[in-house]
Amino acid sequence: MITEKHIETFVAQAHRVGELGLTICSSGNLSWRIGDKALISGTGSWVPSLREDQVSICNVTTGEVLNGVKPSMESVFHLGVMRERPDVGVVLHFQSPYATQVACSEVRPKSYNVTAEVPLHVGRVIPEIPFYRPGSPELAEAVVNALRDRNSALMLKHGQVVCGKDFDDVIQRAMFFEMACRICVLADMHPAVLTEEEVDALEIHFLGMLTR
Repeated sequence: MITEKHIETFVAQAHRVGELGLTICSSGNLSWRIGDKALISGTGSWVPSLREDQVSICNVTTGEVLNGVKPSMESVFHLGVMRERPDVGVVLHFQSPYATQVACSEVRPKSYNVTAEVPLHVGRVIPEIPFYRPGSPELAEAVVNALRDRNSALMLKHGQVVCGKDFDDVIQRAMFFEMACRICVLADMHPAVLTEEEVDALEIHFLGMLTR
């Protein structure tokens, strides 16, 4: 059952996303699974100043809107990821400055593994999704496919999407994604990165804790 406390928590976490500079104005969207339902930021809402009356409640399986608030146009991929990934509790689509600059650049780094935090928390490999119109079925399908076995993806000429078990997991992933992209941009897209052997050693040392 969705309670007022759930709504308050979701709104507070949306504001946290904004305070960290991961979204501005109406960019980005956020979702949170609670049992067989999901809270999703409403269409046209501003995540950094989301209000309780702008939170949509949807059935994860069917996508049915249960409270009359239209969800974000990207809700299809939010719900799709949750259906494919029972381990996922939160999905965040964001557009932080440096990561979005990378997404909109002709030349992009071959690897984002500039520090240990990236393979540990963002992903050893970050898939790229070609540009599709925001809200389109093609974009939703591409995001769901990319996150079927990964936790982070770069949407070219658009932004980024990450998923995880809870808000802290997802926000940490997004922040380290942005950090990595900032390093890449400041290094003219040619940063010094960890070798495959060094990443393998991290995986051994951290007992398989590297993220997807």
